[in-house]
Amino acid sequence: MAGERSARVLQVSDGGLTPGAPADPCVMVIFGATGDLASTELLPSLFELYCKRLLPEPFAVVGFARREWSSEHFRQVARQAIEEECAWEPEAWNDFARRLSYVQGDATGPPEEGYADLKAGVEAAAADFGIPDNVFFHLAMPPSTFGAIAQRLAESGLAASEDGWRRLVIEKPFGVDLASALELDRQLRLSFREDQIYRIDHFLGKETVQNMLVFRFANPAFEPIWNRNYIDHVQITVAEQIGIGTRAAFYEKTGVVRDMVQNHLLQLLCMAAIEPPVNFDGSSLRDETVKILEAVNCKPVDVEREAVRGQYGPGDAGSGPALGYREEEGVDPGSTTPTFTAIRLGLDNWRWAGVPFYLRTGKRLARKLTEVAIQFKPTPHVMFARAESDTAPNVLAFQLQPEEGIVQRFIAKQPGPDLTLSDVTMDFRYADAFGVERPPRAYAWLLLDVMQGDQTLFARADWINEAWRTVDPIVERWENEPPGDFPNYPAGSWGPAAAEDLMRRDGRAWRNG
Repeated sequence: MAGERSARVLQVSDGGLTPGAPADPCVMVIFGATGDLASTELLPSLFELYCKRLLPEPFAVVGFARREWSSEHFRQVARQAIEEECAWEPEAWNDFARRLSYVQGDATGPPEEGYADLKAGVEAAAADFGIPDNVFFHLAMPPSTFGAIAQRLAESGLAASEDGWRRLVIEKPFGVDLASALELDRQLRLSFREDQIYRIDHFLGKETVQNMLVFRFANPAFEPIWNRNYIDHVQITVAEQIGIGTRAAFYEKTGVVRDMVQNHLLQLLCMAAIEPPVNFDGSSLRDETVKILEAVNCKPVDVEREAVRGQYGPGDAGSGPALGYREEEGVDPGSTTPTFTAIRLGLDNWRWAGVPFYLRTGKRLARKLTEVAIQFKPTPHVMFARAESDTAPNVLAFQLQPEEGIVQRFIAKQPGPDLTLSDVTMDFRYADAFGVERPPRAYAWLLLDVMQGDQTLFARADWINEAWRTVDPIVERWENEPPGDFPNYPAGSWGPAAAEDLMRRDGRAWRNG
């Protein structure tokens, strides 16, 4: 289709890596424009792109939701959200705001009603700014509505163009199991091709996730040791201090494995374990990530021995007392929904045979921490006068939260006449290295990729299916065998004791940042 491109082109400038190919002029339609995702991520991300002069020119946004808002009210809400989330630039806002408009309608209602108004709104925005017939639809809506929305876009004539392109962006979760994921894909493919569908996972837009690939494949010192001969194990942690907040209705149906493991943690595993792609493009990179999950699924999880579940009880969340999960508003007092999991996975391939990958994620843990930690094997012989038990292992950690950066821990000699060894750490932080307070938000780069037609950092249908094949046996087992010990960890801790035992049985221990 016109304007489609298969890969992001990067150029080196004084400010670092910047997209070399401009995005196509287009109209973005936000379904669910009155919701939290639009306010906290989508609109601030677009404003950041505008301030960096990365948005295409011309460009416009049409918000679509059921609330009876005017375009002016939509702009007021957008301004409040952007002021809270971004560095405020009044002059930039004035020009950005005029690109925002709003259409009221029911996304799952009859196409001849709200969708007729939406089509008129898109055409008006395109005419006002002189935009070609390029439109992408971002569904910031419950996943249960995706199939119906795709069908109504097709029925209303919005899903097709003779002289432009159409793209569809959908948010996780992509189904609730393999069967529902396959059915969702079938529904979407009735109206959109695979190369038009962008399944967004904001973790893949984070600078450090992409830096994992650059670090390994652009620096010749590391790739030769990135294998079972030198790496002891890999730990992937996504720890959250917060509870479920107002998401009880969603979380009770979903649980931690569907919410976090099936997407975020398995994506991080693939980025850590991937074979060298031929190119950094949508086809090559995603081909290799699918192979990683195929290698995982060759060795199904022994749920009894290799998977731990937990649910938080009352405790201290750091800022004061915290409720237990069962006391949260909207949660069943006898709920058996897990809010924590730790899983041991293995990859049945040449590079990673015998190397365990430990995944851990949960709510109401001791601190906010997201990292991928590569722990190397000890040296075969320690010639220095220091007990091997006193020597911390060499670790390379890619940290995504609370700050993005790379940390390497190794052993060095302390200054002085004696041969005294000490553990030292080298930190790479974006603020220090590049003079930026924080990396750009992940959604900004991913939205730009959509405008460029670059699917490199978006999940493909076959990857989604393999991810469900990984976690479905765990979820099915746990749903059929309710736990007898929930809640089994207090808020503010690092999870249940069984998670520590999972590592201890292998002679290892969790890193806690």
